[in-house]
Amino acid sequence: MNGQPAASVRLAVFDFDGTLMDSQHTVASAYAGAFEANGLAPPPLADVRDVIGLSLPLAVARMRPDLAPETVEAVALAYRDSYRRQVHDTGKVDPLFAGARQALAGLDAAGVLLGIATGKSRRGLLAALEAHDLKGHFVTLQTSDVHPSKPHPSMLQQAMAEAGAAPQETVLVGDTSFDMEMAVNAGATPLGVAWGYHPPEALTAAGAAGVCDSFDEVLARCGAPA
Repeated sequence: MNGQPAASVRLAVFDFDGTLMDSQHTVASAYAGAFEANGLAPPPLADVRDVIGLSLPLAVARMRPDLAPETVEAVALAYRDSYRRQVHDTGKVDPLFAGARQALAGLDAAGVLLGIATGKSRRGLLAALEAHDLKGHFVTLQTSDVHPSKPHPSMLQQAMAEAGAAPQETVLVGDTSFDMEMAVNAGATPLGVAWGYHPPEALTAAGAAGVCDSFDEVLARCGAPA
């Protein structure tokens, strides 16, 4: 892990997809269905990994900057239908990354408040938390359907307000450069994880104070015993 351990941490806010849950293949399949429903070739997995964490219209536009705004919106709407068919209608549950559940429990036990800031919709996030029995860990949940897309600081600012935590007491744990930039924009400490969808060097370039190779390192960074 790069960087020095953070000072007293009151609030740890986690990204979800790519940080706590490994959902890349479900997300890629949902995008494939959405693009195909609009007569377009599905995007490669590498392109999908690059945009996971962004709001849907921004993600679609970044993958296909040649599309007209109305087509971008149509693909974004089709994604919601495609994702619902794969997850909500089938009961499919993407796995948590190894150590995620134990890390959340450890932070809870250490008195660190927990939050989520995610590009998922609130409906999608709540369904995933319920499927993994994780909802009780979090004091604040921020989603893309009520906030501007990352890296805008709105989600993290609202999380800090709801938790009563100052920026210098807050760590944002995420796997993408968008997460790191959001934390920088909010004045919080950006902490990257190496197992997600953007490479460690991209996280460091985006301002990460450290890049963790394991959840034990996340615990240590936040002042909790592994």
